[in-house]
Amino acid sequence: MDFAMSARGADYHRRLTDFMVEQVIPAEADYERYRREAGPDDFTVPPVIEELKAEAKKLGLWNLFLPAESGLTNLEYAPLAELSGWSMDLGPEALNCAAPDTGNMETLHLFATAEQRAAWLQPLLDGEIRSAFSMTEPAVASSDARNIETTMLRDGDEYVINGRKWWTSGAADPRCAILIVMGRTDPEAAPHQQQSMILVPTDTPGVTIVRSTPVFGWQDQHGHCEIVYDDVRVPATNLLGEQGSGFAIAQARLGPGRIHHCMRAIGVAERALALMSERARTRIAFGKPLAEQGVVQQQIAVSRNEIDQARLLCEKAAWTIDRHGNKEARVLVAQIKAVAPQMACNVLDRAIQVHGAAGVSDDFPLARLYGWHRAMRLFDGPDEVHLRSIARAELGADKSALAAAVT
Repeated sequence: MDFAMSARGADYHRRLTDFMVEQVIPAEADYERYRREAGPDDFTVPPVIEELKAEAKKLGLWNLFLPAESGLTNLEYAPLAELSGWSMDLGPEALNCAAPDTGNMETLHLFATAEQRAAWLQPLLDGEIRSAFSMTEPAVASSDARNIETTMLRDGDEYVINGRKWWTSGAADPRCAILIVMGRTDPEAAPHQQQSMILVPTDTPGVTIVRSTPVFGWQDQHGHCEIVYDDVRVPATNLLGEQGSGFAIAQARLGPGRIHHCMRAIGVAERALALMSERARTRIAFGKPLAEQGVVQQQIAVSRNEIDQARLLCEKAAWTIDRHGNKEARVLVAQIKAVAPQMACNVLDRAIQVHGAAGVSDDFPLARLYGWHRAMRLFDGPDEVHLRSIARAELGADKSALAAAVT
């Protein structure tokens, strides 16, 4: 395995670092000011986002996540996604590399018809619209997608959709034009063939956005929405792939999406460590800087160890996807999805502690970043589901010669 940065990757890394340092991070103040003045229940996009998108396009820092568009491998993209994670609200979207659009664009790239791609994928790739993925439901444990109760029943040339979803991230954004909805099309089929995915424009009659749910009291600009689908009718041609393929599409969608979240989480942890180290250098307690306190030194050192360990595991998963495909990398993706959010929470928690009372305030981004990454231990599959997959793979693996010898 060789995780060394390629010449192409190094060029992107240099240019993206300059963009983040010179334009994205300085724009955070404008973004925060707009959100504060607009209020938590306003989901309009701060103008600075569109300005950054235009600049990123001009610089060729656009759609980096999708190999078919950028030409980058997953391993080359990993450190770039990490850089974007340093400014979580602005960086990914400025590059058109923000969830849930990235997963939705990958889904459309892999499974959409030519007509569906023209209608929805191209505007997403151009950054003209946004999208949402509507799978999770409030009434059932949706970590097991077989539980999903929303029905999508064929009626002539249409599907009729009925159900209630929540945590449909992105649906409150006024730019959100399309929903990818997962539901049951055939309750009598085999368990993994009962579900399908279908494209539902947000302005379709019967689609009602009930509310956006805050995360630890914070309303994201794009929203995390509860949506009611009441006799929603869409053409049968809006079906993604074949009827009954929803579960397989979900797995294909979530694999790359999970690892992208993990890449960005490493960038968030690096920012937290930078803030923690600066606070330790400049804050005096008991007659000397916190940096000279052994317990603080230990927190900094352990954080560096955990970040670097997570990065190596993420790079291994990315390298495996590039070389052997998503299926061969599935256990590694489960590993990094269980590791990266917990690592980010650990580092953020230590940074909050070193900042004292300031760490839990809005004067620093640490508390909000902690809330998001604590939520990340649930979305795209909770830790327990990924750990279960890892354990099953370990228990079902053939014994090595050494394992056989000692057992």
